[in-house]
Amino acid sequence: MEKRNRRPTRRVRAGPLFIGGGGPVLVQSMTNTDTHDHEATLKQIHALAAAGCELVRVAVPDQQALPALQKIVDASPLPVIADIQFDYRLALGALEAGVAKLRINPGNIGGAQRVKEIARAATAYGVAIRVGVNAGSLSRKLLAEKEGDIVRTMLAAMEEQLRLLLDEGFAEIVVSLKSSAVTETIAACREFAARWDFPQHLGITEAGAGYRGLIKSSVGLGVLLEEGIGDTIRVSLTGDPVQEVTAAYEILKALSLRERGPVIVSCPTCARCNLELEELVAAVEKATAGLSSPLHLAVMGCMVNGPGEASRADLGLAGGKNEGVIFRRGKIIRRVRKEELLPAFLEELERLTAGKDNGFMS
Repeated sequence: MEKRNRRPTRRVRAGPLFIGGGGPVLVQSMTNTDTHDHEATLKQIHALAAAGCELVRVAVPDQQALPALQKIVDASPLPVIADIQFDYRLALGALEAGVAKLRINPGNIGGAQRVKEIARAATAYGVAIRVGVNAGSLSRKLLAEKEGDIVRTMLAAMEEQLRLLLDEGFAEIVVSLKSSAVTETIAACREFAARWDFPQHLGITEAGAGYRGLIKSSVGLGVLLEEGIGDTIRVSLTGDPVQEVTAAYEILKALSLRERGPVIVSCPTCARCNLELEELVAAVEKATAGLSSPLHLAVMGCMVNGPGEASRADLGLAGGKNEGVIFRRGKIIRRVRKEELLPAFLEELERLTAGKDNGFMS
């Protein structure tokens, strides 16, 4: 994995982990279960952990959720971040429950005194705070002062909160500046990185579902990460949060920032393709879903895209007119009938990963 230049930031603790300070970009997600139901929430957190999630955010909607939050924190395999909106007292209760980090929204948490009270309590518990500014919850007054400029208003809202916290002697701070507009998010995060050295959590808020959400997040996060900005990321998607984790690692792998699980390449197909390639790719993805080894795998439709163009693959398959081939690093190691191509590929993959990774599903 190539060495990448990252913007220098402070190092902030979140439970057993450190955010920023030159450490790896950490992957975060958020539960979408009812927090009052601690069993369902913990089940989802365990699924997220199995997918590689490193930090998990849990919404704290009301006082009645705090007892459940305590149980979640006690049993969670991941550091729990309490997401606080509107009621500052929920932040105080979350700290008592033992969360690893708070997330507050300056657009709705209340006045300066409430922020200062949260800061004093967080200091007492030794817990970091993420100040999360969202374009959709900016102060109307501040927005008017900045003549409707969303990016300038986001930065002003952030700096107002930072000064409140710093005036209280509190500096264990992570920030996020999010908009559903990719260009606004990029501009705000860039400008913040030029002014301050607090670690940034990246995300495109309300990105949407399916490929639309994936594209918006990939573009926004990809640009910033390539510029060395960002210390934690979340790919916000409508749906199963486990998909957020998978997508986050794909973005990080594409930028050579993290290695987790195989990189699977496949050709877009053309008239030379002699296989049901889409089905084969899906089968390989399913079989390798549990692998953590950073193997490069290739699923190719013909010999043109096979051992030649995919010669860097640790293992690959390619279709021919009446047969297929299995290859490693560009060298053909087996020729089989087309109907035997997938079983032969999985057999070679199991042999390749034997003793190295127990996540293979044959």
